[in-house]
Amino acid sequence: MKISRFKKSHKTLAFFATHFDYREPYQVLIDATFCQAALQHKIGIDEQIKKYFQCNVKLLTTQCVILEAEAVGAPLLGALSIVKQFYVHKCGHEGKPVAAAQCLKSMTKDNRYIVATQDRLLQASLRKVPGRCLLYLHKATPVLEAPSDASKKWVQKKAKKLMLGQHEQKIEYMKEKQGLKPAEPVKPKKVKGPKNPNPLSCKKSKKANKPSLQQVEQTTQLKTKRKRIKIPEHVKAALGSK
Repeated sequence: MKISRFKKSHKTLAFFATHFDYREPYQVLIDATFCQAALQHKIGIDEQIKKYFQCNVKLLTTQCVILEAEAVGAPLLGALSIVKQFYVHKCGHEGKPVAAAQCLKSMTKDNRYIVATQDRLLQASLRKVPGRCLLYLHKATPVLEAPSDASKKWVQKKAKKLMLGQHEQKIEYMKEKQGLKPAEPVKPKKVKGPKNPNPLSCKKSKKANKPSLQQVEQTTQLKTKRKRIKIPEHVKAALGSK
């Protein structure tokens, strides 16, 4: 493979690895149209793809792809024999098969697959979604398609948000360094009032015992009984002479 082709493929892989978490071994989903093109140009898919990527790859297909090729019949018999050589990945449509294109689109929703197809409609649909990676055959040569406009715009938008956040942080740092950042308002301290006395430490005041009604009556009777006895004058004189 020419150096320029290797550089292009390596650059594309690096883009998807950096921004969309593609990792080795790269998983390549292959459909019957890709196998049919390989058969027409008499190339071995396994050999050519591994030579093209020059890294660890896993070649996969799905049950829906195989069943669709079987349903087409004679025109795809050769492609069917090739696609059956790859590992059949679980697609979630077991028992309820769907069209191959629909199956491959659903497979790429939450996972990182390189889709190898010659289906123009499927290619156009995947290009509209950020992070989708396409592989196709140009005559007998595998070509890893450059990132689509949707993927590039998504990356640019993400980078712009990141730069804006970093710019705001830098401005705040410079303001604080130069003393331009407004000081935070000081919260007024709460004035503490006198604390209530501890009820356990307080002694109960002794209340004066009020006299009962019976005691008042007895006191009144004693006062009435106490009468002054008048002493005659001659008795007082006699007592004074003694």
